[in-house]
Amino acid sequence: MKKYLKKLTALLAVCIMFTACSGQKQNTQKKEETNKTESKSDTVNAQISFSGSSTLAPVINKIATDFIEKHTTWDKVDSSLPKENITIFVSSGGSGAGVKAVLDKVANFGMLARDIKDSEKEKIKDLESYTLGLDALCICVNPDNNILKAKNGNLTKEEIIKIFSGEYKTWKQVDPSLPDEEIVVVTRDLGGGAHEVFQKKIMKDVKVRQDAIQAPSMGALVSKIIENKNAIGYASYGITNQNKGKLIPMKVDNVEPTEENILNNSYYISRPLIIMKSGKLTATEKVFVNLLQSEEGKKVIKSMGFIPSK
Repeated sequence: MKKYLKKLTALLAVCIMFTACSGQKQNTQKKEETNKTESKSDTVNAQISFSGSSTLAPVINKIATDFIEKHTTWDKVDSSLPKENITIFVSSGGSGAGVKAVLDKVANFGMLARDIKDSEKEKIKDLESYTLGLDALCICVNPDNNILKAKNGNLTKEEIIKIFSGEYKTWKQVDPSLPDEEIVVVTRDLGGGAHEVFQKKIMKDVKVRQDAIQAPSMGALVSKIIENKNAIGYASYGITNQNKGKLIPMKVDNVEPTEENILNNSYYISRPLIIMKSGKLTATEKVFVNLLQSEEGKKVIKSMGFIPSK
């Protein structure tokens, strides 16, 4: 009776582990397969989750969608991986939210559109990070804004500070030839990586005006500029390229936000696009990260308006 119970227990365990496999194999074969699966359980996860930057999220989502449509299950990518559906979750909420998601262990990867802070490096155990590309913040206005003619498409750093701090409240204060209409300042919310980069590289110790519109995502920020001829905001270089003609990037101190100028740092409001995690990559994570860093991944990053890592 005891032997019978042991065999029954083993058989049930095998059935649970291999619901997707054929039931016609011998029990000994099933036990061997079960042992193999158990040995991989610590290094394989069929589901991978990303959380963080609203700038980087669409890029990861695009690559993930194409990857899943092409392969469907992990074993089709690599025969040593399990025959399980590839599932990749991507959620946005800002770079800070990405770091928190990794710390709270609610996401495998955090997505950042800024550098990782020293304080974050200290908190995250066995930090691993991967730079996928480069972005920049473009000071953008609506195409119907006459500042483009009045200032020859250029703003100095000092003028930008005065506009975003609220010292300049109307466009006439920026240039006498402009209408006496209120400037509508649009920023990312305080948890976004863009806000931190803008504060650090432009505003320094000067605070952005309190009544500025705080957009929940970079896409929402761009929409506000497109909708309002008196709006001005800092938009991602990639998303600015995606909306070419719908909003216009200004020169900053007579330097245009071009790929060449961003790479040589003459246009200095740049920022990295990073994914990070705690601990070593699992086998499935390694496959996907390799894809993100591959020529195929770089093509997607480039096609979405960003500058891929070399």
